[in-house]
Amino acid sequence: MNYKFWQKKNDAPRKKKTKTREWVDAIVFAVVAATIIRVFFIEAYTIPSGSMERSLLIGDFLFVSKVNYGARIPMTPVAFPFAHHTMPLTTSTKAYWDGVQWKYHRLPGLSKIKRNDVVVFNFPEGDTVAVENQAASYYELVRGMGREQVRSTYTITDRPVDKRENFIKRCIGIPGDVISMSNGIANVNGKNEPLKNTGMMPYRIEFKTMDFNYAALDEYNLNLGGTPPVSANTYVVDASPEIADKLKTFDFVKSVTLSPDAPGAVPGGVFPNDPNRVWNRDNFGPVKIPSKGWTVKIDSNTMPLYYRAIRTYEGNKVEQKAGVWYINDKVATTYTFKMDYYWMMGDNRHNSADSRYWGFVPEDHIVGKALFVWMSWDSTASFLHKIRWSRLFMGIH
Repeated sequence: MNYKFWQKKNDAPRKKKTKTREWVDAIVFAVVAATIIRVFFIEAYTIPSGSMERSLLIGDFLFVSKVNYGARIPMTPVAFPFAHHTMPLTTSTKAYWDGVQWKYHRLPGLSKIKRNDVVVFNFPEGDTVAVENQAASYYELVRGMGREQVRSTYTITDRPVDKRENFIKRCIGIPGDVISMSNGIANVNGKNEPLKNTGMMPYRIEFKTMDFNYAALDEYNLNLGGTPPVSANTYVVDASPEIADKLKTFDFVKSVTLSPDAPGAVPGGVFPNDPNRVWNRDNFGPVKIPSKGWTVKIDSNTMPLYYRAIRTYEGNKVEQKAGVWYINDKVATTYTFKMDYYWMMGDNRHNSADSRYWGFVPEDHIVGKALFVWMSWDSTASFLHKIRWSRLFMGIH
């Protein structure tokens, strides 16, 4: 009698896997391995808009590192592999189950976010109102319109943080910085930070004569033919500082000057949508970016700036009663932030939805650091020129 019947016999013949089982095992292993790489190490993204021109172009394909800033543990762990927020070939079918939600945690990274890093993050306005209705995020709620009324009035999208749209911008300000902008020039902690080497702003170009070969301007993509003149021989076009300097050398160009919005012009529409702050996309601030552990005094001047961070990002109940602010049903005169925040802006300054419109980006929205372009595809070019060869494996700075 065998008294060790629970032990396997070494000489027992192993059952050979079927071809189907081998394929299933291989596919499962590949999906798990690729998912781990995407979540914790590196992921591929594409650039769909021109908000980062001339640094990044429409059709650039790039790799984004999750390791540099520390990989974010998935907050919505139950999701369809390789899909973001909707199922492939659909526009509304969710690719995740939000019945399980984990708190924000991040693994240790190689470094912290630095000024001028190009960063991928989840869109920070996604849980309140649609982009076209940004002004509702603070004043409609504070001035008596409840959340359900806002929900019925505006288009609301309620996605988990890690399932909101991915944006890519340049980090202009880090936690604790004081940022402002004057006549199109950003200022950080009292020091001007003009666009360098990359980036687009409107320039006013005055020509001595229009009798010249327009082909001389083709490489700069100025599109004078599609831009109406603002006056005789004068156009306003988007260009980089380097292009502006080159244009000044042409003998048929009289002058090239930066042409930002004037201070006080085009009021409203920018963060924090405060009628007491007549700011626009080229003139705003100063604004202090919250940092973890920083305590801000709560009053009518600061709350328009920090209301959304305190309520939405940090999960507090915030109310105003008879001119007094309450946080979690207690009278509040100060608030200490639990997270770090960042100020993100596109290099193509007049064609970018960024922190000038929806404010601070909290640390739990950070996805990773853009490393390099591995492919660049120009859909508007001829067949033989669709690949931008000079951009292949180009580092992102």
